[in-house]
Amino acid sequence: MTAPTPRRALLAVALAAATAATVPGGRASAASDPAAAGPDRGPAPAPEGAGGDAAGDAAAEAPAGAAPARTVDNRFWYAYAHWQAGTHRGTTAVAGARPGLEMAAPAGRTEYTDPHTARKSAWEYATWTSPVHRTTVPATEAIASWNARTPAGTWIQTELRPSYGDGTSGRWYVMGRWAAGDGDIRRTSVDGQTDGRTTVWTDTLAVDAPAAAAGLRITGWQLRLTLHRRPGAAQGPKVWLAGAMASAVPDRFTVPASAPSGRAHELKVPRYSQEVHAGQYPEYDNGGEAWCSPTSSQMIIEYWGRRPSAASLGWVRPGYADPQVCHAARSTYDAAYKGCGNWPFNAAYAATYRDLAGVVTRLTSLTDLETLVRAGIPVITSQSFLAPELTGAGYGTAGHLMTVIGFTAAGDVIANDPNSPDNDSVRRVYRRREWENAWLRTKRRNAAGKTVSGTGGICYLYAPARPGADQVRALREVGVL
Repeated sequence: MTAPTPRRALLAVALAAATAATVPGGRASAASDPAAAGPDRGPAPAPEGAGGDAAGDAAAEAPAGAAPARTVDNRFWYAYAHWQAGTHRGTTAVAGARPGLEMAAPAGRTEYTDPHTARKSAWEYATWTSPVHRTTVPATEAIASWNARTPAGTWIQTELRPSYGDGTSGRWYVMGRWAAGDGDIRRTSVDGQTDGRTTVWTDTLAVDAPAAAAGLRITGWQLRLTLHRRPGAAQGPKVWLAGAMASAVPDRFTVPASAPSGRAHELKVPRYSQEVHAGQYPEYDNGGEAWCSPTSSQMIIEYWGRRPSAASLGWVRPGYADPQVCHAARSTYDAAYKGCGNWPFNAAYAATYRDLAGVVTRLTSLTDLETLVRAGIPVITSQSFLAPELTGAGYGTAGHLMTVIGFTAAGDVIANDPNSPDNDSVRRVYRRREWENAWLRTKRRNAAGKTVSGTGGICYLYAPARPGADQVRALREVGVL
């Protein structure tokens, strides 16, 4: 690709629960397009790439039904044996029904000045650094995910350090400073991080010039977690899952057509409209009309039987419908990005609910998506399109999140689309071929004819921390486990 893909396709996958030392690791709504009159705002768009031509379009088209090559590598730590590995500085692996990483004793003390509040505070910290993970694909992008508990007076920082194909290593990049609440620090990504070869775009670490001949590639990475707590506090954060998805998605304006399974299947997922919240809480991404990502997250959280407590919703103004959607927006808001579409922040929010896990990843075909849905796992997908490119949508967008809940017998996509006037109208059926291309392509042309980025199959996966046998099989089949 000539530029990073639009930053919001989280494949948040609930990884299998930690069991034994042999548990394997994983294997191999963006800003509206003004020209497209898109109504939703998600992750910030990446710089636009060079233009393409019809010949490039044709070259990108593979034979119908051809199995796409794997272009995605997932690696997540979540088992007790995983947490025992790596380098500990004040951290320790904790066994139990849901193993994790905790502070044993502080490795030191630091001061953090919150750039969004100017408040300076002292914190004890401890760190865990993962082993080097060698990717199974020469990657152009990497996106971290983490699931953690952060009681009041605690927070975590997640960093990635890439290794390159030329044998060198990059710097440590902050991929997020995160807490479940906003009373101690403001949840934030970190702008302006680059070494001249790779750059962080909100939540995505991307190679700067991947289209260059013999271009640089990410061939490995390490992850570092820094756990913080108030000095002298008895309790710190606990991390249950952390890792990253690395990908090398090819430049393409069109994608191979997948063959539908021929079997209808639909999950009963709650329906919520972001438009019901238009004008509410403009301090969180200008209000509900921009809340496609947290609205989609809330639908799946409730599909799995979890909801925020009445006490946690006490701040929402009485009379507002579906206050849990307001809560999801506040709980995913990225103060640097100034939006609720940070992909890992949405996955981390989902994992604050009892025994849920969430990750961001990429899928490579609609067949993968059908595999997950048939196993009972709805998927939040990120796509961009002009209004004429997706029949029945009635809008265009440079990046929008919706929840795929099923497929018709003909293979068309059944989605809960939060960009709907009310909850009753959220369920939509979109034509398979149109939807597939809008979701999986990495290049598209906007209404002005300019070449801009496509989302390339990004999605969030949320599922129980201990998935059922069918769900584990499906996650393995699509390459997440």
